[in-house]
Amino acid sequence: MEYEVKNTTAGTHRSACLIAGVYQDGDLPRGTADLDRASDGLITRRRRDFDATLGSSLLLFNLPGIKAERVLLVGLGPRESCTLAGLRKAVTVAVRVLAKTGVGTAATLLAELPLEGVAPGARVRAIVEAAEQASYRFEQMKSKPKSTGKQLRRLSLLLTSRSANTDAERNIEIGRAIAGGIALARDLGNLAPNICTPTYLAAEARKLARRYPTLKVRVLGEAEIQRLGMGAFLGVARGSHEAPRLIVFEYQGAARSEHPLALVGKGLTFDAGGISLKPSANMDEMKYDMGGAASVFGAVVTTCELGLKLNLVGIVPACENLPDGNAIKPGDVLTSMSGQTIEVLNTDAEGRLILADALSYAERFKPRAVVDIATLTGACVVALGHHATGLMSPDDELADELLAAGERAGDRAWRLPLWEDYQSQLKSNFADFANIGGGRDGGAITAGCFLWRFTRKYRWAHLDIAGTAWKSGRHKGSTGRPVGLLAEWLIASNP
Repeated sequence: MEYEVKNTTAGTHRSACLIAGVYQDGDLPRGTADLDRASDGLITRRRRDFDATLGSSLLLFNLPGIKAERVLLVGLGPRESCTLAGLRKAVTVAVRVLAKTGVGTAATLLAELPLEGVAPGARVRAIVEAAEQASYRFEQMKSKPKSTGKQLRRLSLLLTSRSANTDAERNIEIGRAIAGGIALARDLGNLAPNICTPTYLAAEARKLARRYPTLKVRVLGEAEIQRLGMGAFLGVARGSHEAPRLIVFEYQGAARSEHPLALVGKGLTFDAGGISLKPSANMDEMKYDMGGAASVFGAVVTTCELGLKLNLVGIVPACENLPDGNAIKPGDVLTSMSGQTIEVLNTDAEGRLILADALSYAERFKPRAVVDIATLTGACVVALGHHATGLMSPDDELADELLAAGERAGDRAWRLPLWEDYQSQLKSNFADFANIGGGRDGGAITAGCFLWRFTRKYRWAHLDIAGTAWKSGRHKGSTGRPVGLLAEWLIASNP
């Protein structure tokens, strides 16, 4: 979609549709109040036709005194509780309503909606991100796509002061870059697992390196992975005929001497559970088990698009976890790249095995911080549901940075404890430790404790996105989370 900033009054702006916000109580927002005066109070009178709850809408035609062909009123809920999340919801509703009408161009007054503690640029960024996500469609695999071209193609953001234009235009760029990263992550997640294989991910990574001069990509094959001693990673990959790949992104936006930030994403392009086979119900959704890898791809693209002045490393261990005569078995002992031995008590706890070696590999880059992202545990879904990503870290400062980034992005996380007390649950009689804790108690946390054993040499945080990476049911599909959170964290880390 195209975006532009316009400096004009609401009533005189010519547009196929003008989007205006309405509170559930109190006065109208300033731009909407201007429309009301221009139409001799018609907005106030028609306001009674809908309750203005957050997510509601009312489409009006041919209002007297207003140049726009249509006015779309979107509910903002109670005035005192209107937030950035509410703004995103209102934009999402507006874009979806207009898609049904066939309107190709529109303008919005929402960029000047007063939100306590929210900078003008953040409002603009949120509008762009929400509009892009609401416009997202995945129909690449359909022989006859349903899209009819009834998409909003241009959105004008109406501002009263020209002094705000430069900041608004920059935030349009940022919003589009973040949305582009989210869209890429969603595309990769939504692809069928017979297409989005480890080899496919490696090929897509190489395409990105050709697109961005600041990005280098290295892909390690099975023999190279073997030479590195990644026994945990290779153990998981053994049950599939698809060869594993270790994909390494290196983005240089700062001096080579500057230590990079690093993102490590779990890349299980399909997870049947291995010998510890998953139940058949909803097993198709295990194509989303590479959501962590997809988020690394998305964050890398956003970083490249914005030209951030930092160095970034992205590491994606990619493979499949299938039951085969060569697959690892419960009771097997694997030797990780770090030299630590792991007793495999459940082959469906495989994500932590491939991440263990990838996190050890990250050491060679001498990172100033590492964040791993993984659809790791069903226990995290039980704990937090589908609204918040689980965050674990022994580093309070890093955890706070990520939590704040999630709040700004509307891509929230919640911190779970990562205490040494939980480590005893990983004890093994036959190896250094087991790949699962004894019993179901604290399953998300013991998984984090497992990863912690491979990250003692650098600052590290773990994001468990098992509940947030995709949606099930009628709206089944990848969400692209937590690209928004990661992007905001990287932007904030930009000097």
